[in-house]
Amino acid sequence: MAKTFGAKSTTDDVLEGVDITGKRVLVTGVSAGLGVETARTLAAHGASVIGTARNLEKARSATAHIPGIELIEMDLASLKSVRAAADKLNADGQKFDLVIANAGVMAIPTRTLTEDGFETQFGTNHLGHFVFINRIAPLFAPGSRLVNLSSSGHRYSDVNLDDPNFERTEYTDFGAYGRSKTANVLFAVEFDRRHQARGVRATAVHPGGIETELARHMAPGALQSIVTQLNVQAQARGEPAFELKTIPQGAATSVWAGVVAPAEDVAARFCEDCHVADVTDAGDEVRSGVRSYALDGEHAKALWTKSEEIVGERF
Repeated sequence: MAKTFGAKSTTDDVLEGVDITGKRVLVTGVSAGLGVETARTLAAHGASVIGTARNLEKARSATAHIPGIELIEMDLASLKSVRAAADKLNADGQKFDLVIANAGVMAIPTRTLTEDGFETQFGTNHLGHFVFINRIAPLFAPGSRLVNLSSSGHRYSDVNLDDPNFERTEYTDFGAYGRSKTANVLFAVEFDRRHQARGVRATAVHPGGIETELARHMAPGALQSIVTQLNVQAQARGEPAFELKTIPQGAATSVWAGVVAPAEDVAARFCEDCHVADVTDAGDEVRSGVRSYALDGEHAKALWTKSEEIVGERF
């Protein structure tokens, strides 16, 4: 009987008894937090791991305990850097069995732009990965998977294809984050549709609430204030208290969706707490689940087309 996992499961729980020797895995964002833990546990179970990072010196220090990891410099906020990293991998020509698009930024307080003039959260979290993943798509081996790290924060906002850079709409830190995280799900949906015929599948995951460097742009105490507010609401509804996850618990869903879960179960879906999330358009009183707009196939196609237009490259 298949094991079942949940919110408190760790990466080591999920991969207990699993041997992935000979598998080749790429993880973006291996200079801290979830990326480092994801790379560690996959390497510990036999995979050859390639990691990307904007700051290679920081990544070398953070991954010094991971034997055999290869590092590639890539700044997702620079399409020049993204294309150079993809070109390097394509020149090498080795296939991947799993790609985990883990890197990202969150809740930047004021509107800023990437090197290419994109709103920073949308440009980094979505467009940078969109170009990178599509450029290395020929390296996805048959039977391989793409795991996009999204967030329950996708519920803050749908994407805005008419004004992706907040040139006409009011910028908010979590509104921009929500757009980028919805885009991560929609990108997985359309990537899966385009590549499933050759045995390549894609999914998106919510790692859970975790205190990592992702929250570095938030004011001191802001994350704990959100937790306190969630628990006031939970108590009023007679629900269990919300608890932040540890980093090994937070990385577990990425590993579960990428290695352990049947591909057909997670493909073009949204996963959380090591299971496929329910689709719900209920209000903020519901802490789990995925909004229907994030899984809409036609919406995903439209985002793909808009993203190609924005980056000036067709895939």
